[in-house]
Amino acid sequence: MRRLFGLFLFTTMMICGFAARAEQTELDPAKVSDSLKAIFQFGSANTKQSLNANTVTLISGTIGGTYVQFGADLASVLDDGNKLRILPIVGRGSVQSVADILFLQGVDLGIVRSDTLDYLERKGFAKDIKKQFTYVTKLYNEEVHVIASKSIHELKELEGKTVSVDLPNGGTFVTALTVFERLGMKPKVVYIEQRIALEKLRAGEIDAVIVCGGKPYKSVSGFKDDRFHLVTVNYDKPLQDDYLPASLTAKDYPNLISGEERVDTIAVPAVLAAYNWAPNTERYRKLATFVDAFFTKFPTFQNPPFHPKWREVSLAAPLQGWQRLPVAQQWLEKHNVEAVTRSRFDEFLKQSPAAARLQNDADKEALFKQFRAWEAENNARAQVRDKR
Repeated sequence: MRRLFGLFLFTTMMICGFAARAEQTELDPAKVSDSLKAIFQFGSANTKQSLNANTVTLISGTIGGTYVQFGADLASVLDDGNKLRILPIVGRGSVQSVADILFLQGVDLGIVRSDTLDYLERKGFAKDIKKQFTYVTKLYNEEVHVIASKSIHELKELEGKTVSVDLPNGGTFVTALTVFERLGMKPKVVYIEQRIALEKLRAGEIDAVIVCGGKPYKSVSGFKDDRFHLVTVNYDKPLQDDYLPASLTAKDYPNLISGEERVDTIAVPAVLAAYNWAPNTERYRKLATFVDAFFTKFPTFQNPPFHPKWREVSLAAPLQGWQRLPVAQQWLEKHNVEAVTRSRFDEFLKQSPAAARLQNDADKEALFKQFRAWEAENNARAQVRDKR
């Protein structure tokens, strides 16, 4: 009886504690909307100016892609009342995003692929275009997915066959055509939106679909048909100047890769880019506000529920051929982010005999990424504790 009474008392205290905590943390929706009420009731020219001054617009990517998810993540974490608002816009592909950053009024940032500017110069569409751009940070590597029947084993076997490379001017379009040119391939290229292309593949109307995006890519993950699989893209010498080696596993795509199989492919970096505004301009000030908020809160992105590709991002990673936004470079130098993490990682290697025995550079780099993600998680937990 005494034990039952004790359990009852403990449960009652817990419930009261949760209720008290909820009372302290739950927000009255009416109070939350007070600021919006004020805008509608008392909005003026000054209100309009203030809202626009603190809103940063980001061109992301097409629906269902990784860029859109990254844009949503940035808005979720960085929106801070009237101090800073991130406004993601669904884009129309990497080439269009480059044009939007250059010419569309109000666009402050965009996510593009690193090979897009080179493609535009190589095709004669632009000259010295990289001088007009800066980058905030290299984001992550986007893997090339080639989906075809199981009778096709590697990319070169698609010579002369019908291959969809998404809509013209998109990032997949640019990367696929660049790869075909480098390898001297001449498939029959068709331009079909990816979700529709996958249905045409299933119906036998085309031979393969190429999708370039960060794994796990939504439309590829959702495609299930036992007749098809992911095809190998060998890291041949003509591709090595602009692309990186990568691999896909059953963990990434259980519907398209079986068991312990690994499919080798290539990847291209995604870049958070901006126009090269002069430091004394209002647009540069907005970018500076964004950089400070983004870099300061960056550890939050490397934990659930945000896209797993955030864990690959290293703010200090250099990007060959690009110039970094000066305020971003200054922030990194002030906080010495990557150097501090590397220093702690080196100390960790010294103290861990198993880790110190790693000889392969790729294995060490993979371990460093895990170490960095672990540190990010700990930092995020520490921030939560501090707020309490």
